[in-house]
Amino acid sequence: MIGSIGAELLVLRKRTSTWVLLAIWIALAVFFSYVLPYASGEDGDRPVQMADMLPQRLAGTLLEGYPFFGGAIAVILAVITLGGEFGWGTWKTLFTQRPGRLQVFGAKLVALGVALVPFVVLVFAAGAVSSYVIARMEGEAVVWPSAWLLLRAGLAGWIILATWAALGVLLAVLTRGVGLAMGIGILYTLVIEGLLNAFAREVSLLEPVVEFLLRANTYSLAAVVGASAEAAAGNGPGAFSGPFVSGTQAVAALAVYAAVFLGLSALLIRRRDVV
Repeated sequence: MIGSIGAELLVLRKRTSTWVLLAIWIALAVFFSYVLPYASGEDGDRPVQMADMLPQRLAGTLLEGYPFFGGAIAVILAVITLGGEFGWGTWKTLFTQRPGRLQVFGAKLVALGVALVPFVVLVFAAGAVSSYVIARMEGEAVVWPSAWLLLRAGLAGWIILATWAALGVLLAVLTRGVGLAMGIGILYTLVIEGLLNAFAREVSLLEPVVEFLLRANTYSLAAVVGASAEAAAGNGPGAFSGPFVSGTQAVAALAVYAAVFLGLSALLIRRRDVV
């Protein structure tokens, strides 16, 4: 199993798409968390926004982008990782070797989970540099958040990405490819949950449903660690104004989602033909 995991990690490291997605995710996080707010502050709102761009707010500021932009990136990464094997015909080759189907599938999942770690660590590193530069430019004191808060924020970010990646895995296995799975994943991530959340503000019957959706629970988990609910409720396709749930419910719901997504994927891999 260790050898299989090492092989899958090597494959992910060699794929250009992994590095492209990582670069895009870092660029999005820095741009929307620091560059755009700092530039828009020229209109007179900088004193209000400055606190969110300083190092002490590093954890919460960066986590605001994980449920939306980070989720979309995680779905794409998972779809390419699993769905690409169908298009290239490598599933058949892997399954004819000594490891069983579930062992091969499990190795891919572990490798994908490990690959998500740089998507958390490097984004926080880029955010730390950005916040430090802004603090120096504005003559503000540099006060870093505690290591415990950063650890909790990093774990929350990984959980959010891993849950969205689990959805990408299921879509890739279900559709046996990349194109359709990626289209469905992006449509659901960017449109469907956003529309349901918007309608829930007008149709009270939808509010209990929204509480159990991925977006509500990922935003709630981010809010527990310090993400601003006011910032999440802004304009744009990633806006979320509630309802927020407790951190316990958010973690439990995301764990159930991930388990169901990966369990169904494993069942399909085990019982269904790969072509």
